[in-house]
Amino acid sequence: MTDNIPAIKPFRKTGDPVDLTSESPLHPRRASRRIMVGPVPVGGGAPVSVQSMTNTLTADVPATLQQIAELTAAGCDIVRVAVPSQDDADALPEIVRKSPIPVIADIHFQSKYVFQAIDAGCAAVRVNPGNIRKFDEVGPAICKAATDAGISLRIGVNAGSLDKDLYAKYGGPTPEALVASALKEARMFEDVGFHDFKISVKHHDVITMVETYRLLASKGDWPLHLGVTEAGPAWQGTIKSCLAFGALLAEGIGDTIRVSLSAPPVEEVKVGCKLLEYMGLRPRKFDIISCPSCGRAQVDVIQLATAVTEGLKDVTAPIRVAVMGCIVNGPGEAREADLGVASGNGKGQIFIKGKVIETVPEDRIVDTLLEKANEIAAQMEADGLVPAGSTGPVVVPVTHTAAHAGHAA
Repeated sequence: MTDNIPAIKPFRKTGDPVDLTSESPLHPRRASRRIMVGPVPVGGGAPVSVQSMTNTLTADVPATLQQIAELTAAGCDIVRVAVPSQDDADALPEIVRKSPIPVIADIHFQSKYVFQAIDAGCAAVRVNPGNIRKFDEVGPAICKAATDAGISLRIGVNAGSLDKDLYAKYGGPTPEALVASALKEARMFEDVGFHDFKISVKHHDVITMVETYRLLASKGDWPLHLGVTEAGPAWQGTIKSCLAFGALLAEGIGDTIRVSLSAPPVEEVKVGCKLLEYMGLRPRKFDIISCPSCGRAQVDVIQLATAVTEGLKDVTAPIRVAVMGCIVNGPGEAREADLGVASGNGKGQIFIKGKVIETVPEDRIVDTLLEKANEIAAQMEADGLVPAGSTGPVVVPVTHTAAHAGHAA
């Protein structure tokens, strides 16, 4: 239901909800009910939120809070912490009290930790009915406790934790098997009148994951948590997640995401935030475009782009910098950016807002770009034009745009 939607309350210092974008330019968002994870709305047309999970020992409160602070600074909206032990459960009240973003307790096997997490003030609890002991008996009590506390739950299944009977029936973790498991769980909650939950149906295979979420999205209006489970190391996992999330978000499917990487959690958030930016679901922030290396280049584009990216890594103003290495696409791309360089013949033309402001020797290109970028960023900050929670640069290789396609080789 989307009636009587609670107002979005100020919460985190890393982003203003009014700056976020809820509608994709590619496809209308799928209609889903809205739940709340603390003050962060999920579903019902709310902006797609980014989640991650700490990898610290939750019982180590200082380390966990430090990592949550880092995730928050990177743009994370919601954080999940593991609660496999009593010590972890005991640490929740302090973590919840001091965290700048909503905390979800991740609980398996021991239902008593679910109740402790609710009592600790967690914004939500991730519950896996398939591995909670005697869930048929404790499920209604969990729903009542969550209702009384006004919190939401996350349910769902991963390919690796599929019910054995469903695995046998469908011959493995197929889309049909995963959706059947999710629907079974959803009914368990809805049968006792609980509807404040989101569902995830994760798989490590991109095609299976996309097909599964498409199928689940056609079955009801639950908000959906997107994830490619066990996506792999940073490079591989980023590609998998971008492919899967891009396909689904382009169809309007997905209300909150986690990029699951075998990498520091902050890297998950960086990828997730940039993915939403490039999908048009968050405002553009700092961006670097750079041409690929090719035989036309008259400078070392790789070295140039790397040096500029490193030099501007702490700049978060929403400016676009073009680092171009030849005369084919260079002037056009540099002219379209807020700041750019078109390099060739041992020199570089520096562009600001489409106009050449100076020509510098090749050995001064990097220093000049860094100087001008910092000047532009400082002016934007002074003018109040830098959104809170803005992130640093990501290098995006380009060949040519439609605007200059006629000049491309």
